[in-house]
Amino acid sequence: MKLTVNTPEGTRDRLFSECQERRQVQSRLIRLFRQRGYLEVSTPETEYYDLFALSGSAIPQERMLKVGDPSGKICVMRPDSTTPIARVAATKLRSMALPQRLYYDQKVYRANPAHNGSSREIPQCGVELIGAKGLKADLEIIVTAIDSLRSCGAPRFHVELGHAGFFRDLAARLDLDDGQEEEIRTLVEGKNFAALNAFLSPYRGNPACAALERLSRLFGGTEVLAEAERLAGKTEAVDYLHALYDELSAAGYGQYVRFDLGMVHQIDYYTGVVFRGYVEGAGDAVLSGGRYDALVEIFGREAQATGFAVDVDTVARTLPETALPQLRAVVHYEPGYLSQALEAVDGCPAGTCELSPCRTLESSRNMAREKGAEMVLVFDKDGGRRVLV
Repeated sequence: MKLTVNTPEGTRDRLFSECQERRQVQSRLIRLFRQRGYLEVSTPETEYYDLFALSGSAIPQERMLKVGDPSGKICVMRPDSTTPIARVAATKLRSMALPQRLYYDQKVYRANPAHNGSSREIPQCGVELIGAKGLKADLEIIVTAIDSLRSCGAPRFHVELGHAGFFRDLAARLDLDDGQEEEIRTLVEGKNFAALNAFLSPYRGNPACAALERLSRLFGGTEVLAEAERLAGKTEAVDYLHALYDELSAAGYGQYVRFDLGMVHQIDYYTGVVFRGYVEGAGDAVLSGGRYDALVEIFGREAQATGFAVDVDTVARTLPETALPQLRAVVHYEPGYLSQALEAVDGCPAGTCELSPCRTLESSRNMAREKGAEMVLVFDKDGGRRVLV
């Protein structure tokens, strides 16, 4: 009986050019991060579930891939890198002076709904700026996010900025309890306009109500900030976004920036500026991040923080296809001539020359012909020579 073995749902094999394109994106991102002073850290692929449950992780429980542990404790495949790195910063790096600039290049794992085509294993490159607060820290992270997409050679892209404080300000004016605030957040994030209007109907006399009704539509250029001020009056959050934009524009980054005040995902996790990056050709955000000032303190060290992660595969798919190197020569060598054969292979551009495992020259020529090579390089007692295929 013929055995058919498939990969688990949400996973797949990646071959040749896909691997090359992924490495290209990773290498460009890592080069940028190192240039900006970030140091690499790596965390385990499996962590205790309690680590994410207690930290208020931005990843909901149902999207975590759970695995067993010999001790009987519940573990999960790493669903995000920020929480484990916050743990590292508060423990193993406790004696290291702040701010700490850390970067990572590792996979995260998500249990996506069945048959939706999403990947369960997502290679990410990202940075965390630990122990820095204020405008300059947020500017550093945002421009690094923009430069990340620029360095990868992404086609037309932009980064959308929001602020967790704007939603909190509006919700506080309605005197909502935590459950009601979470329900509104979910409706805004899901752009469920009908349900949102019904929920807010008892609050029609409150000026904040109109702003909340419009919140999921408040996206675009700087006109969005003007509309937010018209609806909600002066707020610290919108003033802060104005200040960010002024600095970004002065530095030449204004062309990449837009705003989305309806970006209220995981509002209990993020504490300030939040942002997402979008590239033409990708169906969803390829980059996301924001400020999370309360996370590191959960692990015993007070340190404000901000950061972002890039979805490497999604960015790679938006780039022009990378051509694989064309094999031009096969090296046939007789016993005792391995060093000369290796020298020939290593002296050619990568992927254009390879050793032949064949015993006879004729077999090497046949192999070269099948693989589309132009010639066989021969090393034997007569020296080195070329034999055309």
